[in-house]
Amino acid sequence: MAGLGYKVFAAGEVLTAANVNGYLMEQTVMVFDDSAARTSAIGTPTEGMITYLKDSNGLYYYSGSAWTVVGLDPITFTSSTATAYTLQSSDAGSYIQFTNAGTVTVGTATDFSQGEQVQILADGTALTITTDGATIAGAGTAGTAVSFTVGAQYEAVGIIAVDTDTYRIIGNITAV
Repeated sequence: MAGLGYKVFAAGEVLTAANVNGYLMEQTVMVFDDSAARTSAIGTPTEGMITYLKDSNGLYYYSGSAWTVVGLDPITFTSSTATAYTLQSSDAGSYIQFTNAGTVTVGTATDFSQGEQVQILADGTALTITTDGATIAGAGTAGTAVSFTVGAQYEAVGIIAVDTDTYRIIGNITAV
């Protein structure tokens, strides 16, 4: 049952389980250590529920089909010397600085929710962005087997999820 809205309780009124659930429980900000604790505590979430996760300092709402971040995620900045890196769902909302030439893969394991994004800083001499099955699009090209090069050293590009396993690359890129 989704939240029941607003109600002013009268003195002496019996507070039923349905009232507690519909007027209070489903309309509060529930605090959890992480998404696993939230999943364990909320068996079947209902559209409009709001939760706060301590591990990410993020506020989330349930859209009816998925937990979605409210507003901006806290920003995480990571520097990487990797020459091959596959984006993971935990990279959403972060900035990743690549200090070596290499390849960043956006794939089905990336698993960003719609609207989530990552910023890539290409501080190495060359950076390629490719896919292992997700659809990526940019610079007039889209597909599940395409690659892009970042324009030059010290460029930054954004990768945003527009749907399940579907991403756009925004910035100075060229299709390979």
